[in-house]
Amino acid sequence: MSPAQRTCLSDSLVHAFDMLWEGLPSICAVEAAICSLEASGLFNAGLGARLQMDGIRRMDASIMEGHHLQAGAVAGIEGVQHPIKVARLVLERTNHVLLVGPLATRFARGFTMKFQPRVGKARTSKGGTVHKKPNSEELETVGAVALDRSGTLAAGASTGGIGVMLPGRVGDSPLIGSGVYADNESGAVSMTGFGESIIRIAVAKEITDRLAGGISPSPAARFVLRKLVRRIQGSAGALVLSRTGQFTIRHTTPHMAAGYWNGKGRVVVADRFS
Repeated sequence: MSPAQRTCLSDSLVHAFDMLWEGLPSICAVEAAICSLEASGLFNAGLGARLQMDGIRRMDASIMEGHHLQAGAVAGIEGVQHPIKVARLVLERTNHVLLVGPLATRFARGFTMKFQPRVGKARTSKGGTVHKKPNSEELETVGAVALDRSGTLAAGASTGGIGVMLPGRVGDSPLIGSGVYADNESGAVSMTGFGESIIRIAVAKEITDRLAGGISPSPAARFVLRKLVRRIQGSAGALVLSRTGQFTIRHTTPHMAAGYWNGKGRVVVADRFS
């Protein structure tokens, strides 16, 4: 993790916590934290999202609140500065959960979302078969979880996908129950990592189900991530927050840039958690 990334994470945590301290809903804090990371260009989301094999930047995002179990998501959206904002619009302005592709982009334009500067297309070779499992350092999906004064949980995630990615591929980040889940009766989870493996285990929902059964965040996350490795050799990291405010950060990868703050002491930001 670079010094710039460390500073960005710390600032986003302080800003989001200040919103919670002022009494704003957890979904606003989650959106604000992710917006800061999308705008920085330092992570694989928003302005920093990778170009896909055809030279186009496509992004995914989702957000969920735990009181009414409302959720919104976008997949394969192009050019938007803040995909997480569009995901929240899907939650609040439609009866749907997930919008995809060019029509998701058109939906964003209808709400005058900010768009990124145009980028040139990257050169790609013709033909061949793509089969590559990404390295852990390629997986800088951004996400956040929060609990507000009313006891409502929220979770969100935003990503530009993986380094070698066929156009049309969708990972876990916009899939409710895989990359993101929030339920006031259990907890909130936001995932990062190899999306195909996270989807196959439905990791976010499985962790929250264990929280609902009375297991605390650390053992719940540890059990499910071990299952991910044991069953399908997957790799992932998880932000987990219970309905009582207990939390953990767990990962199977060597490093995971993340942090937390409860308003007391110093903000904790690191690239490795036990």
